[in-house]
Amino acid sequence: MQNEQNDLQDRTKRFALQIIRLFSALPKVTEAQVLGRQLLRSGTSIGANYREAYRGRSKAEFISKCGDSLRELEETAYWLELLVQATIVPPETLGALARECDELIAIFVTILKRPKDTS
Repeated sequence: MQNEQNDLQDRTKRFALQIIRLFSALPKVTEAQVLGRQLLRSGTSIGANYREAYRGRSKAEFISKCGDSLRELEETAYWLELLVQATIVPPETLGALARECDELIAIFVTILKRPKDTS
């Protein structure tokens, strides 16, 4: 369990770093910067919420913080989609990042289903 926790902590941190690099590379036009700031906020908070989950004092707190991570992932996916659909960033540029976002969503959905199945 400890290895899974560390792996996901590392993975969410790598994801945040990719988001930061993407934000830095966005065009300096208003639309890109507004969407980019939203993306930066949501994409970097996922790992922070996950770390807080493991510092939680109860199972309920753990579930709540993992739920926060999942919500931020869903929001991040939305901003990535908007960047592509607004033709600010080419789809091929975000392909790997969008796939990682989808994989992280699947992981957090699984985490959140686990406690409910055992209750």
